[in-house]
Amino acid sequence: MSEINVTPFVDVMLVLLIIFMVSAPLLTVGVPIDLPQTQAKGIEQNTEPVTISVNTKGQVFLMNSEIQIAELVPKLQAIAQARGGGQDERVFVRGDKTVDYGTVMKVMGRLSAAGFRRVALVTEVEQGS
Repeated sequence: MSEINVTPFVDVMLVLLIIFMVSAPLLTVGVPIDLPQTQAKGIEQNTEPVTISVNTKGQVFLMNSEIQIAELVPKLQAIAQARGGGQDERVFVRGDKTVDYGTVMKVMGRLSAAGFRRVALVTEVEQGS
């Protein structure tokens, strides 16, 4: 009577499980930004948020892809319509703490002019006193 040895299969699956557990937290938003720190509480969200990032060079990213500011509103409206949220879609703006204030305000002004009223600024939890 021949039997199948499943021990190597179990070993491989456990190694894959550990690899995925370690790499999953690293798969968040891919634009590296040094966020400012505040004492505000976090927002509970069930779906993946629409995120706009502004890095230190003033480049604007919609989710993980770079985008021109002029193209921001039409693409954002298309995403909101595809998700079914329309203008009530929550939009997170992530701005590096060293970026020019006017660049972040230009992005937020475009969002406001397009009718998006649920715009939130993303920060890190303040460390220390």
